[in-house]
Amino acid sequence: MSNSTNNLSAIILAAGKGTRMKSDLPKVVHPVGGRAMVCAVVDACQRAGVDRVVVVVGYQQEKVRDALAGYDVEYAVQAEQLGTGHAVMSAAPLFANAAPGETSLVLCGDGPLIRPATIETMLKTHRAARAAATLATSVIEDPTGYGRIARDVAGRFLAIVEHKNCTPEQLKIREVNPSYYCFDSLALFETLKLVKRNEKSGEYYITDVLELVLAKGKRVEVIEAVPPQDILSINTPEDLATVDSIYRSRGTVGVIQGSQGAARKAAR
Repeated sequence: MSNSTNNLSAIILAAGKGTRMKSDLPKVVHPVGGRAMVCAVVDACQRAGVDRVVVVVGYQQEKVRDALAGYDVEYAVQAEQLGTGHAVMSAAPLFANAAPGETSLVLCGDGPLIRPATIETMLKTHRAARAAATLATSVIEDPTGYGRIARDVAGRFLAIVEHKNCTPEQLKIREVNPSYYCFDSLALFETLKLVKRNEKSGEYYITDVLELVLAKGKRVEVIEAVPPQDILSINTPEDLATVDSIYRSRGTVGVIQGSQGAARKAAR
C-alpha cells in the first residue's frame, strides 16, 4: 500500500525474542491486560490518530501476526536482528513513496504503558517546531541502565548517551530515553542510510539518527513528556506482572481491538 495519502505513520519494533523472559515466545506477545502487549501499543497509536501502522517482525513472526490478526496493520520483516536502526530500515521499502511533510513515529512493541496523550503531546511539539526529529523523554529517580539525554548549557539536545558510555557527570543525569521517537519520514530514511554499525555490538542504532540529523543542521526537539511509571521495562516475568497490574488498573483493557481496530479494517 502506498503511503502517499497518509500524513502520520507508526513503525512499531516487534522483532526481538526477549531472552530473559524464560520463554521461547517473542517478547511482544506475552500478555498484558489479557492479550499480547504489542496490542496496547497499536491501540495507543490508533487513539492518537495514526493513519498507518507498520509492525517490524522477525523472531517467530507468525505469532506476532496472529496476535495482531484483529488489527489493520502492515508488516516489515527484519530477518536478522541487528539493532533498532536496522529494524526501522527494514520498513524502508514500505515508505518508498513518502512525500515531504509526512511524519513517522518509531515505538517499541514491548512498551504497553504508552499513552495516547503522550503521543499527541510529542506530535504537537514536533509539528509546531517543524522539526526533523522529536524525542519524548522521562525524568526518573533511578536512571541506571537507561540512555541519558545530554544537553548543552542552553538546554538544547546534544545526544543520547548509553549508560555504559556515560562519564561520571552524565551518570548523574536523570532525564532518560524511553524510545518514543517522531521523525519527518523523508529525513528518517535518508539519515538511516548514514548510520554506521556499532563497533562493540555490531548493531545499528536508531539513536544515532538524532545526532546525524543535528549534524546536518536540522532541528531536533526534546520534550519531557513521558510519565516515569510508563517506561517500566519488561525483561523478566516479574516485570511483566508489574506492568500488567498497572495496565489493568487504568481500565483500558481491550477497548480498541473490537471497535476502532475492526472498524478501520472493515472500511478498507
